[in-house]
Amino acid sequence: MSGHTRAPFRKTSQYLAPARTTPTSPGTYDIYPAFSIGPGKIGSGYEALASHIAGSGQRLIVIDGYVGVLWDRLRERLDRALRQLGVDALWRSIDDALLPAHAIDKLTEPFLGGDDPLFGTRCTLHPREFFTAEKLGQMHQTTGDAVAILYGSGASLCSVRGYLVYVDVPKNEIQFRSRAGSIRNFGADHAGDARTMYKRLYFVDWPVLNRIRRDVLPLINLIVDEQRPDEPVFMDGSQFRRALDDMATSCFRVRPWFEPGPWGGQWIKSHVPQVAREVPNYAWSFELISPENGIAFESDGSLLEVSFDFLMLHNHRDVLGLYADRFGYEFPIRYDFLDTFDGGNLSLQCHPRSEYAHRHFGETFTQDETYYILDCKPGARVYLGFTSAIDPRVFRDELERSVATGCAVDVERHVATLPAHRHDLFLIPNGTVHCSGVDNLVLEISATPYIFTFKMYDWMRADLDGKPRTLNIGRAFENLYFDRQGSRITSEFVSQPRLIHEESDWRVEHVPTHSEHFYDVHRLTFSSSLEVETEGSCHVMSLVEGSSVMVETGSGRQQRFNYAESFVIPAAAGRYRLINNGPLPAKVVKTFLKPGARPFAQPEGATS
Repeated sequence: MSGHTRAPFRKTSQYLAPARTTPTSPGTYDIYPAFSIGPGKIGSGYEALASHIAGSGQRLIVIDGYVGVLWDRLRERLDRALRQLGVDALWRSIDDALLPAHAIDKLTEPFLGGDDPLFGTRCTLHPREFFTAEKLGQMHQTTGDAVAILYGSGASLCSVRGYLVYVDVPKNEIQFRSRAGSIRNFGADHAGDARTMYKRLYFVDWPVLNRIRRDVLPLINLIVDEQRPDEPVFMDGSQFRRALDDMATSCFRVRPWFEPGPWGGQWIKSHVPQVAREVPNYAWSFELISPENGIAFESDGSLLEVSFDFLMLHNHRDVLGLYADRFGYEFPIRYDFLDTFDGGNLSLQCHPRSEYAHRHFGETFTQDETYYILDCKPGARVYLGFTSAIDPRVFRDELERSVATGCAVDVERHVATLPAHRHDLFLIPNGTVHCSGVDNLVLEISATPYIFTFKMYDWMRADLDGKPRTLNIGRAFENLYFDRQGSRITSEFVSQPRLIHEESDWRVEHVPTHSEHFYDVHRLTFSSSLEVETEGSCHVMSLVEGSSVMVETGSGRQQRFNYAESFVIPAAAGRYRLINNGPLPAKVVKTFLKPGARPFAQPEGATS
């Protein structure tokens, strides 16, 4: 499902993640965090991979994997390595059993939103529906004593009785590959433009192929990380599942990734030394967006990364605790950074109401957000809610006139602005007009959905490619609450911290979220250490002041987290201890699920 060319296979300014650890000093943000699993667990290179496969003694090798794998290159290199071991393999691509591309286009069309350039509906199809049943049934037939290798996305649908290898590639790399045109969507016959491919990835490919991942995870004999296509790394399947079990009862960071944007700022470039410098700015740091981040494991300095999906598919009950039946395999909390330091205002926007998100996009809960101000310059502001003088008709007329004529909108005539200070929390439940102003570093604490932003006004600027940014004025006006205005904003949509408990060297504050949010926030301030109970919920945390902290969990594991790093304590960890490594008091923001929290609709994998 990829070309044979050796042309660049990814288009991005971001570095390819290294195959080995790159240690950072305490207090320095690390963009390549990893979960240590002990020595001797990770292998690398095609020769070693071929040796493991040949050593299985199996005559049928099934190599399944995710969309975005460079299958032709993998087959070429692995076949060469097998031949050097005296193994003459008979290769067969599962693509031969796919429906014709035009038939798959018709099959997926109802989920792709028609002419809408951004939004579709989450696909409910089973992976088998992409294949011809008769051809699928014939694919796994072997010939004599030859080693047969069945490969490609969906190969395990034919048979899992052989030696099962699963090949993964991080979703940020899938997007970089799609921008380069080096991959195709699942079942497509050619690469499309990056935006169209991403929409199909999000709404079709990822949910469909995650159903395969869920089914084969207990059976995988070998897991392979293919993001460096000439240097794959791999791990035994049983060791992989044990590593997931360990992670789900301890603490961990996902691997963040970073993107420039038309409004992006300079805070990330100045505070995160490992990021690529050859970019004009950074708009986003994807700290914890579970559908897109990866989790990395470390052994003897070698790194192997897989999608965060694997942890949820294997250990969602450990991770979510009392809330596992309510959210299923979906991790419900999102953390990301929005950087406008010396940049621009975000687009003026809102997010869909719950029922709208479910009916139009198939989402089980909507994009309810908050803005935690991790850092800001004097005079920084946040746009939030409407002024008491708002007239919806006049506001919409101005927005549409701006689109038609290019004239500026007098935003502050309609939208309220509030001063921003470090450690403020602004509450943005669905349907609330908002955006960050210039000179903020926002820790966005949110429900997990992350692409359903209805932009109304973008200050008449182009994207980084010089093209107009897509606006969604009609959708926004179907979802806005115009009664969120005036004095109600400061009383209801700006969190007012309340002290819960205080001792000589620590205190815990409740920084309450809105009644519509299914998650809540505590702020922990401590000079030496503090013990915390998960109380049946996962905890998502970020060190918002201080140099670094050590986390000790009941499993005996210790892990250091630095300033501005986000990390997760699964519910199954139970009790854990935070230890301040710096000379000044540390502040940690903790997000957790409210008792009784429920998504709007029952997600796949839920059992209640």
